[in-house]
Amino acid sequence: MRRQQLLSAIAASAALIIASACSFAGEDRTPSGTNPTPRTQEFSWMSVDTWNKMYAEDIAVAKQGGVDLLFVGDSITAGWNWDIWQKNFSQYHPANFGIGGDHTGNLLWRLKYGQAEKLKPKVVVMLIGVNNFGHLNETPQQVADGITANIKLLRKIYPNAKILVNGVFPFEEQATSPKRAMVKEANALVAKLDDNKHIFVKDYGPLLLQADGNISKEVMGDFLHPTAKGYQIWADAMLPDIQQLMK
Repeated sequence: MRRQQLLSAIAASAALIIASACSFAGEDRTPSGTNPTPRTQEFSWMSVDTWNKMYAEDIAVAKQGGVDLLFVGDSITAGWNWDIWQKNFSQYHPANFGIGGDHTGNLLWRLKYGQAEKLKPKVVVMLIGVNNFGHLNETPQQVADGITANIKLLRKIYPNAKILVNGVFPFEEQATSPKRAMVKEANALVAKLDDNKHIFVKDYGPLLLQADGNISKEVMGDFLHPTAKGYQIWADAMLPDIQQLMK
């Protein structure tokens, strides 16, 4: 898996994502995840050159085609444990278009200009939005608007595909974190888009929480990105839905 080489760096430094100050050179600073602009910020583990390389690799995959299951999103999507990925999804000729640090506007830009329309996936799995809270300090409505914009574009470029929209995963350790309530509010707004025909919205995030609502380091080492155990929980919950949508 082409992103496997980045996983150790991501795991070691991903906690910096939320804390890092972002610089969007030349970007409209209006806090809206619907703004389709390329990502130009740079983190200690994700340089602009690395982002551009991963974006170029996605374009190459799009040109090659042959993808039945397409994942799109940010570092949580990019960071799938290789063994878990292979065991659960390899039979569906998958492709992973997750890039670390992206928010909804970045993904929208990639879908618009990354030749993604060349693909003809049967199912698209999308998880995006957590960086809108951490990087852009957006409101739940703004995050939901950004997710909605991506859903609309996915429906346009993949009219025959089923879109499996993941609710934004909970982050920060404590259940009482104000961000947790914001995530729930955004997910509730997005859930209204489920039409049980083309768009299927699933919130697997609560499965990653302890009984008291807190997040364990065993499941999310930095309280943001899943560990191998966290990815297994996600895969176990999502695979039956993917299997159903593939029929």
